[in-house]
Amino acid sequence: MQDVAERYRKLALAIGQHDSSYVDAYYGPPELEQQAAKNKQSLASIKSDVALAQRDIAQQKARDADEALRIEFLSKQLKAMHARVEMLEGRKFSFDEETALLYDAVTPHHDRAYYMALVAQVDKLLPGTEPLPERLKAFRAKLVIPKDKLKAVFDASIAACRERTAAFMELPKNESFVLEFVTNKPWSGYNWYKGNAHSLIQINTEFPIYIDRAVDLGCHEGYPGHHVYNALLEQSLVKQRNWVEFSVYPLFSPMSLIAEGSANYGIEMAFPDEERLAFEQKVLYPLAGLDPALAPQYAQLLKLLGKLSYSDNDAAQAYLEGKWTREQTIEWLVNVSLYPPEKSAQRLSFYDANRGYVINYNLGKDMVKAWTEKHVTATDPAAARKQRWEAFKSLLSSPRLPSGLR
Repeated sequence: MQDVAERYRKLALAIGQHDSSYVDAYYGPPELEQQAAKNKQSLASIKSDVALAQRDIAQQKARDADEALRIEFLSKQLKAMHARVEMLEGRKFSFDEETALLYDAVTPHHDRAYYMALVAQVDKLLPGTEPLPERLKAFRAKLVIPKDKLKAVFDASIAACRERTAAFMELPKNESFVLEFVTNKPWSGYNWYKGNAHSLIQINTEFPIYIDRAVDLGCHEGYPGHHVYNALLEQSLVKQRNWVEFSVYPLFSPMSLIAEGSANYGIEMAFPDEERLAFEQKVLYPLAGLDPALAPQYAQLLKLLGKLSYSDNDAAQAYLEGKWTREQTIEWLVNVSLYPPEKSAQRLSFYDANRGYVINYNLGKDMVKAWTEKHVTATDPAAARKQRWEAFKSLLSSPRLPSGLR
C-alpha cells in the first residue's frame, strides 16, 4: 500500500511538469519535486506507470474500514489521473464522461424553462420596467465593497469564520494564513495551501466585490473551507499515519469535489441564515459603509440566485462541447444564470481553464450536505448542530470521496 502511495505522489508531480495547474498543493520532500523537473517523464510513460499502480492497488485487501477507504481513495485518484493524462494527450470526453472520470460524479441537467421559472421569482423581488439583468446590476451596485474598505471587511469576516469554526472544531495549534489582494485571475478567490497548517489566501479585486462575498470567501477559502480541509488532512493522515499520498493534491481529481463541496457547505455550517444576516447587517455593512437596511432584501435575493447555480454547469457543458458559441454562452450567463455582465467573460475563461470542474461547487455542496445531514439524529437544535459539526469534521479528516458519500 505504501509503495503505491509513494508512486502515486511521484506520478502527480510528474504530471505537474506537463500541466502547471495540476498540482494544487504539495508539501512533501522538496527533492521529489526537483527530481520530477530534472527527469521529466513523457505522458506515455506516466500513463503506463499509472496503469501499473492501478493494477497493484486493485490487488490490495483491506484489514479494516480505514484501510478500505484508503484503497478506494487511491483507486479513484489513479483513475482520474489516468483520464487526465489521456486528456493532455488530446483525448476528448463528453462533459459528463469527463466529470465521472475526474471527479467521481455527474451533475443533473435542466433546460432553460426550468431556470426561467426561478428567474421569474427574482423578477418579482426586483420589480421595474427595465430588463431584469439591468435591475439586478443596479441593485448589486449598492452592495459593492469600496476598495479602501476591503481589508477591514475581509479581516472581520475571516476572523468571524475562524471563531465560529473553532467553537465546534479543534484546529491545528500552529495554523495560520496570509491574505493577499490580486488581479487578473479567472477566479474570485483561491487558497494556496503551503503545508504545516499554513495557507496563502488570495482575493481577486479585478471586478467589484459584493458584500456577501466577504463571508462566502472567508469561509470557503479559510474556515471551515480549504484552509481547514488541507490542515486536517495533513494533521490526521500525513503526520499521524504517514499516508504520503495526501501530501500532494491533484486539482483535477475526486478530492476537488469534496474540497469545493465542503468549502461551500461550510459557509452555512459557520453562518446559518439568520446568524449570517445579523452579522452582515451589524458588522460588515457598517464596515463597508453600506446601507444595512438593504441586507434582508439582498439575503432573499441571494437565496433565489442560489437556486440557479446548476445553470452554470449547463452553460459549461454546452460551451465546452461546442453546442454554444461564446456569445450564446454569455447570453445564458447574463439572462438565465443572472451572472454579473461584467464578469461573464471571466466565467468563460474559467470554463476554458478548468472545464468540468464547475460541478464541484454546487453538486459537491449538495452531496456533502446530504451526507452530513444523514448523521444528525438529535431533535434539539443545539445537539443537532454539534452532531452536524462532528460529522463534517470526520469528513474533512478522512479519505472519503464522492462515491463514498452516496
